[in-house]
Amino acid sequence: MARRLTTFSKLLITFLILASIFFGGKWVLDNTGIGQTIKDQTQQAQEGASSSTTNNSNNNSTSTNSGSTSSSNTSGSSNASAEVDENTLRVQLVSWGGYAPGLYFNEGAQANLRSRFYKEYGVKVDFKLENDLINAMNAWIADEYDVIVQTADAFPLYTAPDDINAYKPKAFIQVDWSRGGDAIIVKRGINSVNDLKGKKIAVAVPSPAQTLLITSLEAAGMSYSDVSVVKTSDNLKAAELFRSGDIDAAVVWSPDDQLATRDVPGSKILLTTVDQSHVIADIMLAKEDVINKKRKLFQGFYEGWMKGVSELNNPSNQKKAAKYLAELNGVSVDDALGMMSVVKWTSHGDNMNFFGLNANYKGQKGQDLYSKMAGNFVKTGDAEKVAPNWRTVINTSSIMAADSKLKGALYKAEKSKVFTPASPKAKTAPAVAMKPVKINFETGAFRLSENAKTIIDLEFADVAKAFGNARIRVEGNTDNVGNRANNMTLSQKRAQSVVDYLKGQYGMDTNKFIVVGNGPDKPVKGCETNATSSCKAKNRRTEFQLIAN
Repeated sequence: MARRLTTFSKLLITFLILASIFFGGKWVLDNTGIGQTIKDQTQQAQEGASSSTTNNSNNNSTSTNSGSTSSSNTSGSSNASAEVDENTLRVQLVSWGGYAPGLYFNEGAQANLRSRFYKEYGVKVDFKLENDLINAMNAWIADEYDVIVQTADAFPLYTAPDDINAYKPKAFIQVDWSRGGDAIIVKRGINSVNDLKGKKIAVAVPSPAQTLLITSLEAAGMSYSDVSVVKTSDNLKAAELFRSGDIDAAVVWSPDDQLATRDVPGSKILLTTVDQSHVIADIMLAKEDVINKKRKLFQGFYEGWMKGVSELNNPSNQKKAAKYLAELNGVSVDDALGMMSVVKWTSHGDNMNFFGLNANYKGQKGQDLYSKMAGNFVKTGDAEKVAPNWRTVINTSSIMAADSKLKGALYKAEKSKVFTPASPKAKTAPAVAMKPVKINFETGAFRLSENAKTIIDLEFADVAKAFGNARIRVEGNTDNVGNRANNMTLSQKRAQSVVDYLKGQYGMDTNKFIVVGNGPDKPVKGCETNATSSCKAKNRRTEFQLIAN
């Protein structure tokens, strides 16, 4: 392994390795019922070997990747384990609820002949829990895994380094969106993202924790350099630092958002991926040559996974999925159900959208997350160069092959959140982030120019897409020149023009927005008297404010 590879691999551990610590994962063989079953099978195979023929002994094999035992004496049984061979996909997983659909469809983690992947597609799938990404990366390079996991935002750290990208990693499926698994917690006196300016924030670096923080700062018109990042090795450490007296905020995983804020008087959860619903997306990747060599296997794997997702939308099937997830991670079924509750499994329609295969989709795409963080990782010093273009690091052959087969409501993309009409209180509700954007209007006019539309696209559209479940308050403001009543009306119309553009261009729900015209009544701090032309310009602004539900 090249030295740079080890460095980047260590950095990439953060997101996934903490999950095993976080969920208290234990080795399956030592602590679960399925582990005991495997041990029993192994003992039986060893006892049978002493009385079997040499031919039968040679037909018995043990998978070193999964710990499963496969015997020729049981190969005809529907409950038999399946040998790991050229018809097997070896898939690394981590302790995360997003992988429940695959375990459900596979009837467990091991490659086995009762698996629906096998019965319906002839594909043997062998899942293995590996939370150490150094081990996972080394094994993937050595062809011990066909598939490994990552998030779209962290994927540039696999594709930018030459020694990793030489293996041509290709993302081929989106597994889920985080919906409550990640959070920003803050101490007393911090009531919005804007209040984080100059504060010390514990963040696992580099990891999706960075992505969550960076996107939140952008929603407040701020950047990474506006805060003091205290780098940690993982999110558990971030939570520990938050409990100390020297940290103002931290990016953590659930349930540490609840536990840490309970331990620190006056602290609270500022934001979670419930509101910031489209920013952390789990993906799977494989080498280009492996996908090409095992194309039929990847197609069956993708289709089966999507069927698993569709069936888990029925709550009655989730207990079964939780059983397999619990066995893999060495936790209780209730804990596994908790792991599943903070994710949104993505359907075939979601994958079509995420990989840019639906021309009509205007929401958050994999390319948006990947490209944003490819640039940010260079700025933060976590990458030496910008990663290659998204189109060159994805393989959509399995998605496209399934498109004619996965039809109907069960496979459709998630619909945008439908908001109820905002209450009058929403006009004055505290904002979790406020971003002032200067949009120029002709004197007395309220219609957007093409330049104004471009500014909205660049300054706020991405924020609106990332915070899919949050309301957006759009406030129009003016200076004090002219009649106050006219300024009040004009500011309302200007704010409405901005909202109309966001609704029309990006298909956002009307009720997501709260339109407010302040006229001259909310000047920028320090410019209350509009004494200078500079102050008047600052006061002629449109402000975007995020209102958490």
